[in-house]
Amino acid sequence: MRTYGSKKNFLALEAQHSSLHSSEIAIVSAPYEHTVSYGSGTKNGPKGILGASAYVEFYDDEFERELCFEKGIATIRPLTFKNRVDQGALDVIHDTVASLINAGKFVVTLGGEHTISTAPVSAHLERYPEMSVLHFDAHSDLRDSYEGSKYSHASFAARVVEKLNPKQLTQVGIRALCLEEAEYIRSNGVHTFYANAIRRGVYGGSWQERVIDTLADEVYVTFDVDYFDPAIMPATGTPEPDGFLYSETLDVFRALLKSGRRIIGFDVVELSPIPGLTHPDVLTARLIYKMLNFALAEELPEDSRIRVDRVRGM
Repeated sequence: MRTYGSKKNFLALEAQHSSLHSSEIAIVSAPYEHTVSYGSGTKNGPKGILGASAYVEFYDDEFERELCFEKGIATIRPLTFKNRVDQGALDVIHDTVASLINAGKFVVTLGGEHTISTAPVSAHLERYPEMSVLHFDAHSDLRDSYEGSKYSHASFAARVVEKLNPKQLTQVGIRALCLEEAEYIRSNGVHTFYANAIRRGVYGGSWQERVIDTLADEVYVTFDVDYFDPAIMPATGTPEPDGFLYSETLDVFRALLKSGRRIIGFDVVELSPIPGLTHPDVLTARLIYKMLNFALAEELPEDSRIRVDRVRGM
């Protein structure tokens, strides 16, 4: 596979830290957009993320490390679909991700619309059949089809639960869904943490730890940036009010790492860059690097353990 050089790769890394052979981490760009239903531009998400990542600092003060130099991060040149759509496009993504997993890489996939996530989920499920899928989103995406397509971005989770037990799916931040989706969640045991219930304190103590309690030991994360509040993430096709902020979200990953569970891969989707407005792109790039730090850490630093305990109210 061909990779990007330092002018275009994630974090603008020099060759010795970004070659595919020597890197433990691989970034796959899937600029696929076929079924967006409101705002468009998700096909530009990967390019926006990679461009903004050049302004993300290498050092993480929480983990006291420069992960990119320790592990290496290779950025695969963007996938091309040659007019392949729906399952054909997903096959391109799946085969790329699966080959990288088989080569021992930790894989991050960048979208593109949320449809693309079905492919890396499937590729990881082949290696980790008991894994949980942790889904951050404003929308549950459990419609069987939307606007006539079973491959809609609004149906990606419906395709995922065809491949695993619905109880292996945990959704966080949901605040927009239809009756069909709500009934599916109730009937099939999907772990859905609604935004309004989180805000009303329904889960008591730390909602972040309640989320983690639903997960298996191995966790795949799919992150739609419209999970965030539009105040910090306006650059997405289907924004919803009453979203979440950056710090409270990282507490989910702190609780996950403290619990002994581990992230085995993830994707980040639905960024639609707005020309002249850079902070959403930088936020997304920084989120990805921070998630990598959580995924590849052996344990949570002691100071962060104290923070998790304070969130819990102990």
